[in-house]
Amino acid sequence: MTDTSNDAGTDTNHHAVSDTGETGGMPQDAPFALRTPDLTLVALAPSAALDLASGGTGGFTWIEGGPEEGTRVGAGVMAKAAAEGAHRPGWGTYVLVRESDGLAVGAMGFHGPPSGGRVEIGYDVVAAARRNGYATQALRALTAWALESVGAVVARTEPTNRGSRRTLERVGFTRVPSPDAAWVAYELSACVG
Repeated sequence: MTDTSNDAGTDTNHHAVSDTGETGGMPQDAPFALRTPDLTLVALAPSAALDLASGGTGGFTWIEGGPEEGTRVGAGVMAKAAAEGAHRPGWGTYVLVRESDGLAVGAMGFHGPPSGGRVEIGYDVVAAARRNGYATQALRALTAWALESVGAVVARTEPTNRGSRRTLERVGFTRVPSPDAAWVAYELSACVG
């Protein structure tokens, strides 16, 4: 099991790194990070989330065109939860930092802490960095981390977003009934046994 504290730990799916590890563009106050072959997923500290939501960089150097609006919205949700005392470290927004140059290329995160053994995940990648497998790598790592603590990770996407649907399916998510026709719903459950 990967340790979510600031001590470094590893497993076969991802690597946790401390806030003092070499992680490209990772700010010093980031509480937690996961590594994939090409990325470091840096958990935002509440102060960085507030900065990002308010139009700042969150302490990151972004690829041209970034961050996307979805990143700012997700960071705002996390900042609001932190201000209300509802934020749980690890269950917020992560910035996807490319290892090769330290640039932030997108964000991924949870829509809040787990509830009823489930958690919802969302993501976006800056247009200039799409079609490089970054969303797939990040989704595999963050979902694996989450499934150590919850029974299922769920995601929703627009029916017309074929790229996002393919990413979810590549990672192993399966389509499930959606209560809202405006969205296509997916779920990935923890292996039992």
